Amino acid sequence: MNVFDDPGIQKALGRYVRVMNDELPARFMLCKSVPAAIPAGISECWAEHSKAMKKFSKLLNNPQHVEEVRPNLLELKQRIADLMIADCSFCERTCRVNRKKGELGMCRVGYESRISSAFEHIGEEPELVPSGTIFFSGCNMSCQYCQNWQISQFPSCGEVWPPQKIAEWVEHHRKFGIRNVNLVGGEPTPNLHNILASLQLCRVNIPVVWNSNMIMSQETMELLNGVVDVYLADFKYGNDGCAKRLSLMPQGYWKTLTRNSLAASRHAEILYRHLVLPNHVECCSKPVLKWVSDNLGDSVRVNIMSQYRPEYRAAGISDITRRITKKEYEEVADYSRKAGLWNVELQSLLFSE
Repeated sequence: MNVFDDPGIQKALGRYVRVMNDELPARFMLCKSVPAAIPAGISECWAEHSKAMKKFSKLLNNPQHVEEVRPNLLELKQRIADLMIADCSFCERTCRVNRKKGELGMCRVGYESRISSAFEHIGEEPELVPSGTIFFSGCNMSCQYCQNWQISQFPSCGEVWPPQKIAEWVEHHRKFGIRNVNLVGGEPTPNLHNILASLQLCRVNIPVVWNSNMIMSQETMELLNGVVDVYLADFKYGNDGCAKRLSLMPQGYWKTLTRNSLAASRHAEILYRHLVLPNHVECCSKPVLKWVSDNLGDSVRVNIMSQYRPEYRAAGISDITRRITKKEYEEVADYSRKAGLWNVELQSLLFSE
């Protein structure tokens, strides 16, 4: 069976499929057809953004005669991001550093974006592959078991890609069959300004997948509204305590993830990822799945991931020094069904005994 004949995919990701097939314009393409002024000050920019987003909503519901105008809503979003980065509040860490002048916050990502790799990924969810995956260096979380720690914890790795190069890469690979542009890392959030700039330059219709830890600020979520087609959302923890101990997150992880998940569900389509951690079934897996079912509905698409392995600094943290067991994974899978979730992707990989 063709993966896109799956009723679960049609239910949860129907618009994404139509954009992928070039039957509908991607959201960022619609943004470029909404006229907007570009004021100097940030307060005036946000006021203009609010007005332009009302026009965008009407266009999204009736996307006819889509033609790029200048200046446009996407340029306005780019302008706001460029103002925000001078007092950086892209994520909930709110470091308030001026990255335009070389100051670095917790993520240590500078004003330029570094790309560790970019390729046609065939290891993502079936509905995404082949996925045009761009790995940004650096991250605003510090997961002590990160499997991509060589990328996430070393923001100086890779090479600088200006927005024009990102746009050209997407255009080239779309012609050769990628289904989407998958913005990941590390984490895309610190690179918001350059991502918006690259999409302004991009001339092909392609779904935008925001592959993220989802700790964006409310302002960043507003800028992503109208740009992202699918949130590939990583919901790790069921409480702030585990988030602080295992990812060095300040208080507020649960509040941020649930707030942003609700916003994402209003603005786009969502594909959830939940990585099952050893000894964290009760405190993390079950609360996450229950919240998703209770608040986003039983048809939301969820990938329950089994591939945890103790990487990076996990050897020094007693409860996560092993792979998960088959029993742990099956308990989480069973709970997802009890919680009412039916649109779930399950995995079968190596487990601990």
